[in-house]
Amino acid sequence: MILFTDKEKIERAIEVGIAYGDTDGAHHKMWVIDQMLRILAGSMYSDIIKEYCNGEDGENTYSHDCGIAP
Repeated sequence: MILFTDKEKIERAIEVGIAYGDTDGAHHKMWVIDQMLRILAGSMYSDIIKEYCNGEDGENTYSHDCGIAP
């Protein structure tokens, strides 16, 4: 498993945002956001998504869209 410093994570997330952030289509932009989140969250990604999806109505109150790669 490769571990990145916070600085490297930020740089990689910025690279993804710049490279793909201007692609037309909400589903593509959602993919960009998801990729940036994966980079920044690292091994905590799954837990963050699970916590986000749980809401006042229990599990899966909200959904997370991974988008579609441009």
